[in-house]
Amino acid sequence: MATHDDDDFGGDSPSPRRGKKRSFGDDDLEFDPFGSKQGNSKVEETAPGGATAMILTLRESLQNCKDTLATCQTELEAAKSEIQKWHSSFQNEPCLASGTSPDPKLVINYLQSLKNSEESLKEQLEKAKKKEAAFIVTFAKREQEIAELKSAVRELKAQLKPPSMQARRLLLDPAIHEEFTRLKMGKQLMAKCRTLQEENEEIGNEASEGKMHELSMKLALQKSQNAELRSQFEGLHQHMEGLTNDVERSNEMVRITQEQLEEKDREIKRLKQELEQKSLIGKEKADPPSDAKKASDDDEMVPGEVDS
Repeated sequence: MATHDDDDFGGDSPSPRRGKKRSFGDDDLEFDPFGSKQGNSKVEETAPGGATAMILTLRESLQNCKDTLATCQTELEAAKSEIQKWHSSFQNEPCLASGTSPDPKLVINYLQSLKNSEESLKEQLEKAKKKEAAFIVTFAKREQEIAELKSAVRELKAQLKPPSMQARRLLLDPAIHEEFTRLKMGKQLMAKCRTLQEENEEIGNEASEGKMHELSMKLALQKSQNAELRSQFEGLHQHMEGLTNDVERSNEMVRITQEQLEEKDREIKRLKQELEQKSLIGKEKADPPSDAKKASDDDEMVPGEVDS
């Protein structure tokens, strides 16, 4: 790949340059790398090996330019990879919609919001540090107060606890010795009373437990008797229900029998009437009446009808 350096140093055709034209003077001839005929004649006149040195210098400068170009290319590739990393990271960020390219304004706004959130978090951290410092100071004060209270308690204990010699002198005093003996006896009496009270409570508990046991036995017996009486009453009730049903059935049978008897009586009366009628008809057929008998019968019938 041909570069501008190759075109400047030894190319067949000079590379096109844009810009204003400059007038060549003596200074340009001195710093002209290719040199004009006048410069070449001067170099050849002054130093015969100057061309070789200039060629070596130009080659060295060309190599330096190539190295610089390679370094720039590697830096360019690194910058491209870094840009690609940033591009992919912005695409993966939740602030950007899927399938959209990162807009610089959107990225700047997002970075600004992150900066603002960082500032707010820093403010919260400062407030928390201040609160922590205040709590530490309060805790230190509380610890100091606790230490002071402990020292005061120790001093009070030391003041309340007399030394051994003073206690011995107090015990040698007859009045104090008598008071101490009386208190000791009272303490023993209190312990004995407490023991007796506990024994009385135990005896009362045992007695109450015995009474409760006796009452529970009586209650169980009464419950069993009640259950037995209930079962007997239920049996008696069932027997009475059976007797009631039997009486109802007997009453029903008696009523049916009475109806049958009444019906039989009616039938017997009807049969008797039929027999009487038949007997009367038979008598009339067997004994035909005469006219005298008819007249007498009529005479007898008349007062009978009157009586009736």
